[in-house]
Amino acid sequence: MSKFNLVTKGIFKENPIFVLLLGMCPTLGTTTSAINGMGMGLATMFVLIMSNMVISAIAGFVPAKVRIPSFIVVIAAFVTVLQFLMQAFTPGLYETLGLFIPLIVVNCIVLGRAEAFASKNGVVDSALDGIGIGLGFTAALTVLGMVRELLGSASIFGIKLIDGDGILVFVLAPGAFIALGYLLVLFNKLKSKIS
Repeated sequence: MSKFNLVTKGIFKENPIFVLLLGMCPTLGTTTSAINGMGMGLATMFVLIMSNMVISAIAGFVPAKVRIPSFIVVIAAFVTVLQFLMQAFTPGLYETLGLFIPLIVVNCIVLGRAEAFASKNGVVDSALDGIGIGLGFTAALTVLGMVRELLGSASIFGIKLIDGDGILVFVLAPGAFIALGYLLVLFNKLKSKIS
């Protein structure tokens, strides 16, 4: 597989949200706005890239019996680093995302890529896989956040586009399901036309 395909497959063919339907908890919980969706996506992408690289480097030395626990320790270390960085440089976003940041440790996307790809491939390929899957996840969360923010608050990235309020349901949990459902349909239509 070419290096370019390693990156693009996570955006289109193996998009964690629109194709694999993984990571639904942060997807539905953090996308009340575009900035929250983008922030959560970038945070997950950082952990995904870094943990993929380290897991790829140590996979040959880790006994099979402790493979998953050791992967979780590596992921947890990078989540801790991420928490410190976010608290220092983006405290507002960190407070908004709250509990979802520590939950990256058990995010099925991150652990799944560690097990399915990073443990079986080289460091560079694992980093590229992390970039591709991370970009796909970030794009999906950002688009979902934009749709929910536009419909729910009549703004995008906090910039008010229309005077007045939006439709309240879109900033609440049911709006996340509705918006995600329509985006899944749209993504699959576009994907079938491209394929």
